[in-house]
Amino acid sequence: MRNLKRALSLTLASVMLLGMMVVGAGAASYPDVDESNNIEAIEVLQAVKVMEGDNAGNFDPDRPVSRAEMAVIMALLLNLDYDYYRGTKTFNDVPNWCAPYVAACYANGIISGYNATTYGSADTVNAVQAASMMMRALGYFKFSSDYEGDFVLSTVKQASKIELFKGINANSMDPLTRNQVAQLALNALRSDMVDFTGDVGFEVNGVKVGYRAEYTPR
Repeated sequence: MRNLKRALSLTLASVMLLGMMVVGAGAASYPDVDESNNIEAIEVLQAVKVMEGDNAGNFDPDRPVSRAEMAVIMALLLNLDYDYYRGTKTFNDVPNWCAPYVAACYANGIISGYNATTYGSADTVNAVQAASMMMRALGYFKFSSDYEGDFVLSTVKQASKIELFKGINANSMDPLTRNQVAQLALNALRSDMVDFTGDVGFEVNGVKVGYRAEYTPR
């Protein structure tokens, strides 16, 4: 986790500088991006080489992002050593082009599958899933007990608290577009990283006792 936080810190430093440059620049560099899109987020994510345009020079802001693509975005955002995982296939439904990125994110606790064999690579990523990935990278949700029995509600509650959905304009289960994912990433980079300062508790006959969720900004 320390390496992940270092990577986020370095990216954040770049974002702070690039954000000022983008604000000063004004217009977007992509012909298919206009004022209705999150221009600053798109430009910043392009500048740090996390989300870039296609061969035709377009960003395609309204195209939905798949769970496979989201794993690639997270691996690049965190500067994970995905090359180390080439040849590793964590889930049965992950195609070769994204397998190293998925494996790297899984090994670092950023993503999880639907079950032990299925990741859902071709499915679109929704707001809750993407927010969960971002918050795990920030240091939240280290333990399953954090979800208080409801993954969706717990994720939305914490994401809303740190304004992770600011400028996203999507319902919790809606598929996210490239425009929205760019803004979500920028919001995450502007958020505090946290350390777990609660009490891990202990188990009695398989039941967690004395667990106390608490995360403190670094």
